[in-house]
Amino acid sequence: MAEPCQPRVRVQAEDFDAALEIERLTAGRRDIGAVVTFTGRCRDEGGRLAALELEHYPGMAEAQIRRIAEEAARRWALSGLSVIHRFGRLAPGENIVLVVAASAHRRAALEAADFLMDYLKSCAPFWKKEHLAGGGEGDWVAAKAEDEAALERWRK
Repeated sequence: MAEPCQPRVRVQAEDFDAALEIERLTAGRRDIGAVVTFTGRCRDEGGRLAALELEHYPGMAEAQIRRIAEEAARRWALSGLSVIHRFGRLAPGENIVLVVAASAHRRAALEAADFLMDYLKSCAPFWKKEHLAGGGEGDWVAAKAEDEAALERWRK
């Protein structure tokens, strides 16, 4: 079996360009037959939310995401993998997270991206604080039972 690819992981305040990230991962590669991307965006929760503030511990967040990405690279035959997660105050419509998984065949890229998002949603060390449209602060966002349940299929 070939060596797993080395994932690219970034945690940053700045926005990202999904097309540019795909190009960075695939430029000059003729062995890639599938590229799967997932972009998570901030939503307005029916007009209730003005912004979502994401906090993290620098170094710790990158290390945890890298561990998750390396696990994906070991489990599936990936040709490339990039994960970008933003932090800071994000308005509805702004990008939060990007996963780009590339492989020779679609199934590996699809499953790796799905796996990564399930783990990022539940295990990445980010804390989310709501800022309400009326000017007040909302609550810290609690973990959801359905996100934890989604992890179970990968633990089998």
